Amino acid sequence: MDKEDTGRICLITGASAGIGKEMAKAIARSGITVVMVARNVERLKNAQAEIQQAVPGATTDLLPADLSSQTQIRELAAEFQGKYDRLDILINNAGVLVPNRSLTVDGIETTFAVNHLGYFLLTNLLLEKIKSSAPARIVNVSSAAHKSASLDFNDLQNERRYSGFFVYCESKLANVLFTYELARKLEGTGVTANCFHPGAIATELFRDQNILVRLGTQLFLKGPAKGAETGVYLATSPEVEGVTGKYFVNKKAARSNKQSYDEAAARRLWEISDQLTGMSKPSTG
Repeated sequence: MDKEDTGRICLITGASAGIGKEMAKAIARSGITVVMVARNVERLKNAQAEIQQAVPGATTDLLPADLSSQTQIRELAAEFQGKYDRLDILINNAGVLVPNRSLTVDGIETTFAVNHLGYFLLTNLLLEKIKSSAPARIVNVSSAAHKSASLDFNDLQNERRYSGFFVYCESKLANVLFTYELARKLEGTGVTANCFHPGAIATELFRDQNILVRLGTQLFLKGPAKGAETGVYLATSPEVEGVTGKYFVNKKAARSNKQSYDEAAARRLWEISDQLTGMSKPSTG
């Protein structure tokens, strides 16, 4: 790729490993400045060094943040806005798969907090910056796993029953619902919002699973570079300029599950997310 995109800014969460790192590397090749977000500073630095070696002259920046903490997400957004005057591409990628139910520092079930509310809060905090940079793009990493899920609004945080993979699937459905509702809200702004399934990828998502699961992912799943391809396509390709509110698989728009098209469910999820993140409260700052 050439360097004609110099001056544009892309922020990627979960960028220290897996498809996040591979998307960062590919996007950096086009001359776009890539701001890499992850919770582990050393892993972020190692990923940055790997990108600099693979892409000489790449412009990267590191903003460490734990996206299970709403305070840290707010600090991340404030730090980004203090350093940069535009945001052309936001890629929400950071995710977890937690075997046993746990709560974040905010008292919210961890998978729902990181995989959905992390996307929701960071996007909304940066939305004015993104809109002022239009044409701009928001890309959310979902998964085909969402197809086996449905959201129970009476038990969104899985207090009554918990299965790690089942809850992960629900969070990926929440990503699709969020993307579609976001796209509707952004109509006419020049900002697009799409989500995608990266494929069955061996990533750090499985690091907390048992040894057999971890070995199986390494043996039978595709590598992260392959999983990054559709995300890079949605973030940078002129072919999808203006395309919004879609779910992509292998660089093609695809059908998502039935509940994902329920606009009332999407609005309800948005309202609940507003309340859980405090976005619905007037700012005191």
